[in-house]
Amino acid sequence: MMSQFEPETNGVERERVILEEIRKYPDLHHNALIKKIVPKFMAKTTFEKTRDSLIEKNVISCSMRGNRKFYTLTENYQKRSLLLIERITIANFHFLQHELKRLQDDFHHKDVNEKISKGIQLLRELLQTDNGFTILDSIKNSKKTLYKDEHLEIQEMISFVLQVISNDKDVDFIFPSIMSCIGFDFTKNFEEIK
Repeated sequence: MMSQFEPETNGVERERVILEEIRKYPDLHHNALIKKIVPKFMAKTTFEKTRDSLIEKNVISCSMRGNRKFYTLTENYQKRSLLLIERITIANFHFLQHELKRLQDDFHHKDVNEKISKGIQLLRELLQTDNGFTILDSIKNSKKTLYKDEHLEIQEMISFVLQVISNDKDVDFIFPSIMSCIGFDFTKNFEEIK
């Protein structure tokens, strides 16, 4: 089972090829870049999809000179992406605090499918936000936990979500679905666990 954090191997290789060619030949226009990459490394449509993905993720940018397109690597990408991770992580943290205040009142009114969807969404977002704080801790000071309070609050929020699910009348349907969808592998023999 592939985790949401594992990149597709072919996609990463394709991105790397395009990035290397842009770095090696910064003055190549769009058609010349295609000639360097297609068909040696990938098909034209694959190149276009990969290029669009890199532009969407702000890894490269496109500019026009005359009637030709040129691609450049985004300046200070590492620093800018880390600032974005921090901004998104903190915004998600505050959003989740607000969402959990409403959870206990709203959860038992939903149908089983809505409960499952809401549980999966909240737990995934909590885990992703905690991962964001872990990345920020690692980058800012790997010897010290700078976001200790946030990590602890996320742990409490996860506990709260699991408690709301456990106290629900439909827990026998909801809990297994949620746990399997957030990445836990339950293919092991339950008989071994007592």
